Amino acid sequence: MYRASNFIPDPNQVLLDANPLRSLAPMFPAPMGVNVNQSSTPPLVCVTPVGQFPTGFGAGNLPAFGSFTTFSATTNGVSYTGTSGNGAIDATPISAYKTRSSISLDDDDDEPYSGNQGLASERKARRGRPPGSGRDGSNGKLKRPKPTYKNFVAGKELVFLSSTSDPREIVESVHMTFEALRRRHLQMDETQDASRRADLKAGAIMMASNIRANSGKRVGTVPGVEIGDIFYFRMELCIIGLHAPSMGGIDYMTTKFGKDEDSVAICIVSAGGYENEDDDTDVLVYSGQGGNNRNTEERHDQKLERGNLALERSLHRKNEIRVVRGFKDPFCLTGKIYIYDGLYKIHESWKERTKYGVNCFKYKLLREPGQRDGAALWKMTQRWIDNPATRGRVLLADLSSKAEILPVCLVNEVDHEKGPVHFTYTNQVKYLRPLSSMKKLQGCGCQSVCLPGDTSCACGQHNGGDLPFSSSGLLSCRKPIVYECGESCNCSTNCRNRVTQKGSRLHFEVFRTTNRGWGLRCWEPIRAGSFICEYAGEVIDELKFNLNDSEDDYIFQTVCPGEKTLKWNYGPELIGEVSTYVSPDEFEPLPVKISAKNMGNVSRFMNHSCSPNVFWQPVQYDHGDDGHPHIMFFALKHIPPMTELTYDYGVAGAESSGSGSRRTKNCVCGSQNCRGLF
Repeated sequence: MYRASNFIPDPNQVLLDANPLRSLAPMFPAPMGVNVNQSSTPPLVCVTPVGQFPTGFGAGNLPAFGSFTTFSATTNGVSYTGTSGNGAIDATPISAYKTRSSISLDDDDDEPYSGNQGLASERKARRGRPPGSGRDGSNGKLKRPKPTYKNFVAGKELVFLSSTSDPREIVESVHMTFEALRRRHLQMDETQDASRRADLKAGAIMMASNIRANSGKRVGTVPGVEIGDIFYFRMELCIIGLHAPSMGGIDYMTTKFGKDEDSVAICIVSAGGYENEDDDTDVLVYSGQGGNNRNTEERHDQKLERGNLALERSLHRKNEIRVVRGFKDPFCLTGKIYIYDGLYKIHESWKERTKYGVNCFKYKLLREPGQRDGAALWKMTQRWIDNPATRGRVLLADLSSKAEILPVCLVNEVDHEKGPVHFTYTNQVKYLRPLSSMKKLQGCGCQSVCLPGDTSCACGQHNGGDLPFSSSGLLSCRKPIVYECGESCNCSTNCRNRVTQKGSRLHFEVFRTTNRGWGLRCWEPIRAGSFICEYAGEVIDELKFNLNDSEDDYIFQTVCPGEKTLKWNYGPELIGEVSTYVSPDEFEPLPVKISAKNMGNVSRFMNHSCSPNVFWQPVQYDHGDDGHPHIMFFALKHIPPMTELTYDYGVAGAESSGSGSRRTKNCVCGSQNCRGLF
């Protein structure tokens, strides 16, 4: 066993010179008019983490989101340098992001995906369909023209980044675009024989279009990325600049330490591909890379090269290393969730023999003190989910009195308030007249379940030709109204187009905030596009009710939300499709108004935010009155456990003149983009 103090490389192993790493330095575009002999490969630079975006665009019709800025800081005599036109920073070339037909990429990347996997009930339904029963006699699959990939260009349809210098807003905008592209590709792949993963397709398009954040490598924190942020694909880590390799677990770079240069590790992903020890949330024993091939014949002793060498150099340089930990996705048996857990430092290293009989490098990392909880919070909430009785400071174990599928916990860790004002808990909407007297919604005649690309499915046609939900129940894009299958449909309850009507399956917690009364959060992680809950309550007769005279603070109305909600669909334009963006001027509110003052569910506790993580979506399934649909809430982005759930109540003064005007209130959401009023 080799300790850090007396580490000696194996004499049979050859140490590699770290200098070749410099050959990976990115090639930045030369100023206009300067002719240089360089590769024609597009640069990997787009969004500057700081500074204002200029209005102009650079050469080649690529977005000029600021100049290539050098990020540097000096701590304890160590200079940490990031993006630089002359610096020795390596960047993963675009060719590394080309999608492959193989789904399994490496030992660390266990993200399951098949372009046409679908639900088991859907696969069975496909097998039972007669030939030629589809749109064009081709087994029910929709023939689509292949999307045309094009570079990001200026214009109304593609201005997805607001003029902000807030790194957090930039990261979230880039991430939201990736998710929109991935969801759209997943939706298209289900009507085609596609085997390439939608996340890799989306990542390749964004790289080719120069849409990413924090493109330069750096030691330490990444602007706009917060501890506790969650991700479902390795490509998400790449596009926001947290971890550059799309497959490897160790990210490293050459940087300056005083007058010297050295190759050091800057980020590692511990995802279960190797024998890592990560039960302790402040300690991580990380295994080196290489030699762990699943093929027995290709296993071999690890070599002190590349990432392993960078980790060894980081031990002596004592630089900070970002750590991303992987956990099992509680909603997908074979899926993973990656959590950014903050900064660590390597304290010792050694060599040991694995269960496969090969020698492996081990590195012990300790978490830097004073950071907010990341993986520790994840493990704590998982214990609560396994045993709700372990949650402390509980005022009421189930606020819903078993009206919800899972109990709703009531907690106060702020003051002595014992609970909210009395109301009747219900997860239903009380309409002005019985559903039996309302307009009927035309149903489908699908056998068993609705299938993607089936032109004979009435529900698919109601939704514009595509089923609105993925096979895992994620909403693909925001629509004026989403039509689910209902009682008038022939399909079974296992149909993928029955999502919101089945109710929520999350462990909600109503908690006391410091300055906004009661709020709502969840113990589980919530994936972007996931259904959260419905706005339950009593439908108000808008002809007899004046909102100006109301003291009801629990009225929901479909006022135009902020741009962040309206831009959730951004991305399809990058593959040559028509924009689905609806501007505030084009937004048309619905007449429905719902009060949750006297009766309601957890949604009545969701506070307003000008930078929300939840959005509302009209949904129909039990009647055909499109003016009074169900109001369902979905995740705008990935939401970590114990994060307050908020949505945009609407822009002040955006109500139509015919519906009255609700009282304007001062906003205390604390967002960088706070409008001040709502």
